Amino acid sequence: EYNLIFERFLNPERISMPDIDIDFCYERRGEVIDYVIEKYGADKVAQIITFGTMKAKAVVRDVGRVLNMTYAEADVIAKMIPFDLKMTLKLALETSPDLQNAYDGDGRVRRLIDTAKALEGMPRHASTHAAGVVISKKSIDEYVPLYNSDKGVSTQFPMGTIEELGLLKMDFLGLRNLTVIRDALDFIEQNHGVRIDFSRMRQDDSQVFELIGSGNTQGVFQLESSGMIRFLKELKPDCFEDIIAGIALYRPGPMASIPVYIKNKKNPKKIKYAHERLSPILSVTYGCMVYQEQVMQIVRDLAGYTYGQSDMVRRAMSKKKMDVMLREEEKFIFGEADENGVVRVDGCVRKGVPEAAAREIFRQMISFAEYAFNKSHAAAYAVLTYRTAYLKAYYPAEFMAALMTSMMGEAAQIAKYVRNCAEMGIEVLPPDINESEKKFSVKDGKIRFGLLGVKNVGEGVIDAILRARTEKGAPKSIFEFINNVSIGEINRKAVESLILAGALDCLNPNRAAHIAVYEKLIESAQNSARKTVEGQLSLFQLNGTEMRGIVEYESLPLVEDFAKSDRMAREKEMLGIYLTGHPLSDRRRIIDRVSNITTEEIIHFRENPNVRDNMETLMVVIINRAKTQITKSGKVMAFLDVEDLFGGVEVIVFPNVYERCAQAVFEDAIVVLRGRLNFVDEETPRVIAEKITSVEVAEAFYRRKEPEATAQAAM
Repeated sequence: EYNLIFERFLNPERISMPDIDIDFCYERRGEVIDYVIEKYGADKVAQIITFGTMKAKAVVRDVGRVLNMTYAEADVIAKMIPFDLKMTLKLALETSPDLQNAYDGDGRVRRLIDTAKALEGMPRHASTHAAGVVISKKSIDEYVPLYNSDKGVSTQFPMGTIEELGLLKMDFLGLRNLTVIRDALDFIEQNHGVRIDFSRMRQDDSQVFELIGSGNTQGVFQLESSGMIRFLKELKPDCFEDIIAGIALYRPGPMASIPVYIKNKKNPKKIKYAHERLSPILSVTYGCMVYQEQVMQIVRDLAGYTYGQSDMVRRAMSKKKMDVMLREEEKFIFGEADENGVVRVDGCVRKGVPEAAAREIFRQMISFAEYAFNKSHAAAYAVLTYRTAYLKAYYPAEFMAALMTSMMGEAAQIAKYVRNCAEMGIEVLPPDINESEKKFSVKDGKIRFGLLGVKNVGEGVIDAILRARTEKGAPKSIFEFINNVSIGEINRKAVESLILAGALDCLNPNRAAHIAVYEKLIESAQNSARKTVEGQLSLFQLNGTEMRGIVEYESLPLVEDFAKSDRMAREKEMLGIYLTGHPLSDRRRIIDRVSNITTEEIIHFRENPNVRDNMETLMVVIINRAKTQITKSGKVMAFLDVEDLFGGVEVIVFPNVYERCAQAVFEDAIVVLRGRLNFVDEETPRVIAEKITSVEVAEAFYRRKEPEATAQAAM
């Protein structure tokens, strides 16, 4: 149906083994590896080593540190190196005038670069490939040396060498989205009594395309980035082929074709082809070459290549083998015969395509082929895209609960999805010992935070709580809660964390009162259990009722609850996010007035061309962590973790700035932060602080300015 070609994967004329990449539910990937070991033998299966090498920017920073250059000095040099995955120091000197000038004019920089060039490309460390597994016919140590790491046995040869030796390499990948789909389907069956079978459904639901075109694609496979969201909102996909093409196009290289693709989709009558016989091949992508399979189909249909021959052309083009391509051009245009005169390839001219048109088509194929994507790959991904979008369109609460379960422990992601739930009108309720399950759950269209998301609360404690709830019913007080749970399976830290996270608010909303009594209740229960083990009769068992000693409190002590800001801070510490409120929620006015960027835009800097190195930033943030450090010169600097309403970033406060603003820099402080973005390779940018002011000072400043502005407007 989608013109996928098996010969792209395997054909009789192919010499090398194909890439076999298989995605599994990430929770069960280990079972697949165990199965392969059991089936083929432990001596015939190994994982594959990979070597991290010293890349251009990294080696400059490493060498700079060894040569006693300051971080700032080495960083300046590293940033003169243009960012490119294939960048080398030799190429950087040729393409960056700033780097060349520094190299020529400063002896220290020359020594740094020369030393770095000698080390560039050398292995920096060894690790195990994330997915690669090799399977051999005989014991694997007959083919390659082995390496014993903390992750098990792996080869000492990297993947390229393994392939050259002719061994079969497979990639077993754990894909989180498959786990999300599985969990969402289970939630839907529990709550709605419906078991969705995607294998019996077509990918043509208009409501799904509407959701994708709206940009509400957080959690939808492959469509989460801000750049992809912008692309899809403009494209307005209305068929499955659009999703396949979107996944194939939104990558470096083919991304340049996106404007043409969108324009041609909106104006199909204006599409022009180098020859009319391209129309049935390229019409599905509105006249644009998008897939490797289209190159293969062009050479087959227009020049008479076999499936195997067409794949050889595709490989030569993708690897930019110019000598092979020059020979292929003549074959493509005029055909080819063997030594006996038997025609092996007809060629375009013999099949009725003019030479000029054939040369233009071949030129287009060459310029495109380096970036062409495997349509089979894009289509398989698009299936998951469609399925996750379907679940979000029709069962948003169940889908988001499954999504957040998969991100348990990743606070920034959970916070992002909680905000998305609020935008869709789905309430995310705090953890609750009487309502929560181990993971996120759904009831009456609302999502309940899972107990596993609470810091210091392990699975053993949760199992004990759930078991007690099933066997003895939901407790009505903290006394009953401690009494019901097997005391050997819970601990002080877990109970304290549950209280501060709000999980015991269902018993009494006064968290301070619970904090005041929980230790003595646990201690009393432990003493009672110890005496019971020793065969001694507790005073409180005399009436035949097991009270385990928890009767010294008839009710909670009358203590004042924590202040709202304190409750939120402790809740954030336990859950990783602000759930029932956010300290910045009351600061919307100053945020709207001051901020020129959000942490979310910084985190997703790759998707936003307006976010660039050294750009000025102005934000209202709360300081979650402040760590000071003494420099070699004896001055104090600070490293801060800050967050706004959208996420968090790291801030570096150098001594000259810290000296001026130290009184505003402390944990839980809400401040106005002015600084500049600092890009370090592919890491999330940091902010280099230039000024930090308490939010109260900033608000007072703007309050003074407002009457002046009003008076000027009246004049």
